[in-house]
This record gives sequence, structure tokens and C-alpha cells, in this order.
Amino acid sequence: MLEIYNTLTRKKAPFKPIDPENVRMYVCGMTVYDLCHLGHARVLVVFDVVNRYLRHVFGDDKVTYVRNITDIDDKIIARANENGEAFDVLTGRFIDEMTRDADALGVQRPDIEPRATMYMQQIIDMIQTLIEKGSAYAAGNGDVYYAVNHFADYGALSGKHLEDLRSGARVEVDEAKKDPLDFVLWKAAKPGEPDWDSPWGKGRPGWHIECSAMSTHCLGHHFDIHGGGMDLQFPHHENEIAQSEAATGEKFVNVWMHNGFVRIDDEKMSKSLGNFFTVREILARYAPEVVRYFVLSSHYRSPLNYSDVHLDQARAALEGFYTALRDLDPDLNADGGDYEARFIAAMDDDFNTPEALAILAELRHAINKEKNAGATDRANQLGGVMVRLGRLLGLVQDAPETWLTAAAGEQADELDAAEIDTMIEARDAARAAKDWAEADRLREALTAMGIILEDSSGTTRWRRG
Repeated sequence: MLEIYNTLTRKKAPFKPIDPENVRMYVCGMTVYDLCHLGHARVLVVFDVVNRYLRHVFGDDKVTYVRNITDIDDKIIARANENGEAFDVLTGRFIDEMTRDADALGVQRPDIEPRATMYMQQIIDMIQTLIEKGSAYAAGNGDVYYAVNHFADYGALSGKHLEDLRSGARVEVDEAKKDPLDFVLWKAAKPGEPDWDSPWGKGRPGWHIECSAMSTHCLGHHFDIHGGGMDLQFPHHENEIAQSEAATGEKFVNVWMHNGFVRIDDEKMSKSLGNFFTVREILARYAPEVVRYFVLSSHYRSPLNYSDVHLDQARAALEGFYTALRDLDPDLNADGGDYEARFIAAMDDDFNTPEALAILAELRHAINKEKNAGATDRANQLGGVMVRLGRLLGLVQDAPETWLTAAAGEQADELDAAEIDTMIEARDAARAAKDWAEADRLREALTAMGIILEDSSGTTRWRRG
């Protein structure tokens, strides 16, 4: 049975959906004002695997996956003003860029991808409900705040206590809060900012209320899983619980999932440290599936340490998988036996992708052993198991020849396949003419370019090393 670690309870427990016929998951997506960075890639890939595995367990048509887009907030407005463009032009462009990165990484599209600006009425209605229930108040300056002390369980998700939070809280001079911990639900419009009409005057929503309105509208008041990066645990997800449960009078979410931080060479990823990488920059040097494998090589709750060494290791591992599958006709209906049983057990254990990848590595060794022994049928069976299990991770789904001969990244400065084939033909001609010096020169030239030649049965094949 699938067990998931719940941030709220701080323990693993069997996952029992509210309705097995409609498993519902909401994940906090991107705030679209710039290109996606590696931290965003981790969220995209991690919850793509969760989505894939839930569909494997419960059925493809029995899972609803919602991943939102924040398309209005302070950073978006600041960047749009800096660029001298309308905020929706900015967000439209970066939504397209985000989709391009997600598609490249093999991330399946969510069932629903709500944008905050398209749910303005639902946001306003939820704020009005909170005011009517005494959990929020209009401050008199056009702002509306949530009254934290009205929610008895505030801090349960993060483990923080109101007294400790209050002692360290700061209030800006232009805020009209009754309590330093109260957070904004509706912001009064400032000159030059986009705004919407509301009962409290022109303005725009606070960040936290956007997700509560979108998630409950798309999935209902009470749903199964809410996910996102660990940095969202407090205050964003804490505030979501408070305002959602106060508004609906129901439990908000059963299971909270948070993926760990990304570090660069064992330091926290930060623009100020100059170690900040966009997905686009990484994909210029590494194939998308390499990046995906790298993300899954660490458990989703653990820190993910980026380094070229780790990406090179991911590339080597995938190269081994695809080399094993080369020349096979995988039998996708083959019995997975102990390999599949242990793979599923790993995934059932809170999506333990490192262990699942280790089992794929065992399959690679077994496939190669059967190929070397001339047991083609058995190799095809094991190859089918590898491809079928790899699908749950979004890996080894390409044709082996295509993957092994593809350039390393989107902008890799490498010889194209036609040029390589021409050099190999020239080498073959030199060998036929017994011009061993020229044949060796061409092989060395190709090796220097990272091309590995495989001579077998009078033919030469190649792959990128």
C-alpha cells in the first residue's frame, strides 16, 4: 500500500483517498515573471512523478491534478514596470516559457492549470465569507486582513507558535493590522498598479488567498494532497489552511507534501551568491532526461545538491540504460517478477525514487548478461520491464538509438549526426583500404569529440559519451 509522509502529522501513513474514484491533488506552481530555475524544475518533476504514480495505483481517469499559476503579485508588477510593459504581457510570455521548460523535462500537463487573475470573483467571494464569519476585517484603508488569532490551529503545519511569531513580527507603517501576525487578503490599489473592483474598493488579492480560492473551486473544500516546495510551508501553506478552513468550515487537505531545497555545490542556491541556474541554462549543456534523472536521484524530501559531477553521473546512468536497450524489441507485457515487486515497494514507500533507480540499474545488468549470453527473448522481456517501470518515472521512453546519438543539450556545440556518419564512413573506407593510420586518426578525432565507436560484426555504430 502506498504510504506518504505528511508534513502536517510529521510521519508516514497509508494513503487513503477521500474518494478512490477521484483522487485530488493541488500543487503550488510558478509565479511567472522570469525563467524557471532549478528549484522550479524540482517541483515540476517531483510532482509529475507523484501524479504518474497515483494514476498507476488508482487509474489514469481517477486522478485530478491541479497546478496553479500565480499571474499577479508584487514581483510581477515590479518586473512589468521595470520593463515598461503590461503585466499580462509579461506573464503571458513567461507562462509560455515555463510550459516549454516543463515539456522539455517530460512533465505531463496538469488536468487543470488555473491562473489567479481568472478566479478574481471566487477570491472576492471567499474574502467576503471570511469577513462575515469574523475571521477577517476591512482595515478602513482599502486593505482586508485575516485575523490569525481567530484560528485556533494556526502554526500546526509549520510547528510554529503564535507567541514566538508575534515577538519577532514587524508591521510596516502603512499597514492597519490589528495584530502583527494578521496577513493581507486584499490590497488597496496603488497608482499605476493593475486593479479589480471589490466591495472594499479597487485593489488586488494577496498571494495566499489566491491558492485557497483556486484549489477549493477546482477540487472542492476538502481534498487529498497539497504539494509544493519546502519554502512554502510557512507562511503560505499555513495561511492557506487558516483561511480555507475558516471560510468553508471543513478540513482543507488530508496530506501535505513538500520537496526539499536545492543547493549548488553544497551552498544554498541564491542569485546573490552567483550560483543561480535557470532550467534553460542547464538544458543548454545537458539533455532534459539527464536533468530529470538527476532530480529523481535524491529523495524528494531531501536536499538536492547540484553539481556538474552529479549531472555527469546521471548522464552516465542513462547512457547505460539506453545502451542495454539498444537492439532489443522490448516486451512490454513481460512479467516483471521480483524487479517489479521491489520497484513498486520502493515507490509505495513515500515515492523512494533513488531506490527505484537502483532497481532499474539492476535490470540493466541483467539485460546485458542475457544479451551477452545470446538469450535474446529473455533480454527482450527484461527490456520491456525496464521501459514499463521507467514510464512511471518519465525515463527511458526514447528510442535508444535516438537518445544515444542526440546532442547533449539544446545548444550543444557538437557535430551533428550526419557529420559523424560521414567521418565513420571515411574511417570504414580507410580500414577497407588497410590505411590503419588514417583509420586510427579518425577514431581518435571522434573520441576527442566525445564520440564512442562500437565495432561489431563488420559494422560500426556510435554514441555520444
